[in-house]
Amino acid sequence: MANLCEICGKGERSGFNVSHSNLKTKRTWKPNIQRVKALVKGEVKRVNVCTRCLRSGKVQRAV
Repeated sequence: MANLCEICGKGERSGFNVSHSNLKTKRTWKPNIQRVKALVKGEVKRVNVCTRCLRSGKVQRAV
């Protein structure tokens, strides 16, 4: 599944794990992407959206 929200464009972020001894190793943060049936321009489609968009009401779920 794509790690990209089709509504807000939120995607994978990268950075470092930093240990107590200040050693740094690369890591990634992935958004919580859900594949849901949603109303898009009056028709039902399957879209990949983050849970932030679902919770805030930016996406109207199809029943």
